[in-house]
Formats: sequence, C-alpha cells, structure tokens
Amino acid sequence: MGSEVSVTSSIFEANRARGVVRFDVLVRDGATRRGTLHESGSLRVRFPSPEGEGLSGVFVNTAGGVAGGDRFDVEVAGGEASRLTLTTAAAEKIYRTPGPSAQLNISLKAAAGAHLSWLPQETILFDGARAFRRIDIELDEAASLLLCEILVLGRAAMGERMERGEFVDRWRLRWGGRLVLAETIRLNGDVAAKLVRPAFAKGGAAIGTALIVPGDEALVARIREVAGPFAGEVGVSAWNGFAVARFCAQDAAALRADMMAVLECTGAALPRLWLN
Repeated sequence: MGSEVSVTSSIFEANRARGVVRFDVLVRDGATRRGTLHESGSLRVRFPSPEGEGLSGVFVNTAGGVAGGDRFDVEVAGGEASRLTLTTAAAEKIYRTPGPSAQLNISLKAAAGAHLSWLPQETILFDGARAFRRIDIELDEAASLLLCEILVLGRAAMGERMERGEFVDRWRLRWGGRLVLAETIRLNGDVAAKLVRPAFAKGGAAIGTALIVPGDEALVARIREVAGPFAGEVGVSAWNGFAVARFCAQDAAALRADMMAVLECTGAALPRLWLN
C-alpha cells in the first residue's frame, strides 16, 4: 500500500506545471523597450506592439490553468524612466485539488522615474481550489505603481460557487527602501459560510484591491466624486503616501466595471484586453 501511494505521489509531482518569466525593460531613444528575457515551462509573456513611449506585455499560461502543486514565478524590473503595463491574455483559473496548494510568486521592481501598471484579468477560484500567492514590490522613492487584482470565488453566471478551499494572499510593498504595506489574507475552510457574512462579502462572489502609488487624500476625494455610483461596494483610503481601493460585488462583471471606473480616475490607460 505504501509503495502504491509513493508511486501515485511521484506521478502527480511529475505532472505538475512549472512556469518562470523574468525580464526587464529599459528606455532606448526615449521609448521603453524590452531588455533581457528568460522564459521556461508553461508561462510566456508577449509584447504585442510598441505604444509610443510605453510598452505593454501580456502573460500567457499555456498549461490552461493552475492546479494543485503547480508553481509559477514572475520577476519584472522596470529601468529608470520606463513605462510598462502588464496584463494576462485571459482570466486565470485555479482548479480543485486534493493535494498541495499551487504557488504563485510575483516580484515587481521599478527604478527612479519608472511607472509600472500590473493589471491582470480576474483570478477564478473553483470549489476545492488551494493556492498561495506572494506579491513582493520594490519601488524607488521616485517610481510609481498601479496594481489591481480581482478574485472571483466561483463563476456565478455558470451557477458555480466556491464552497470549500484555501487561498492565502501575501503582499509586501517597499517604497524607497521602507516597508510601507504588509498584509496577508487567508481564506480557508468553509468558504461559502464566510462569504455570506456582512463583514466579509455579504453574499458577494467577487473581491478586489487596487493599489495606487503615490496616492493621497486628493486622489481619494476625486475617486469618490467622479467614479460612483458603483455596482458593488467600494472603499477608498490613503496613508503612507499611497492609496488603496477595496471592492466587493455579486459577480465579476460588476466588480470589473467598478474597478475600471476607479482606474480611469488615475489617468491610466487600460489594457486593450480589458475592453474587449
């Protein structure tokens, strides 16, 4: 019996997806262009076309989703005065697993005068999914960042919901060498029961966060004045020189509309894939 379990575990491990993308961008002749690039496994990044002074990149997961035991690592560095916008070709799906959690590791760096927009499409958690995501951000004190993440806990349009599972989301932001944001969210066990609580999601199936660096009370006031009314619930605040918007909605479509309204207040150009 023990040998059968060992063989099954080794087969499972051998079939896990691995993906790594590491690259940097720099300014050449007044325009942001790709520098060095490393890709391995089932993760790729494509740069559809130059866009004036900036550059856009699109991540593609050729594995078709994320399963338990998979691991994906992304490392991006923006050189001085560069402008880079990143998104994904489609929503990322994290599937049910009886085994270990999937590992998602994201490292973002921006040098002086650089601007980085990290705007992936939704991450969808299926019932029984297990994942650990780590986002580490290092910004020069003269760099700027726009980052958003949308988490969908079951596809409402398909009659699906996340009943049980685990998702751990760890964010760390260092700005000018100082740790200015550290938060870890853990959602596990009976997820469905937690989602119906008023203090958590009040029955909603989609939650999201937008991080804006720099950001101040003037930006918060502008968002509150211009962006509403919202389809779901949105809270915006500023501290330590940056702003954070939190979102909760009944479904992904409503939350995406609210997220787009807030992002447009920052003056950011949304990825074309968001508009299709």
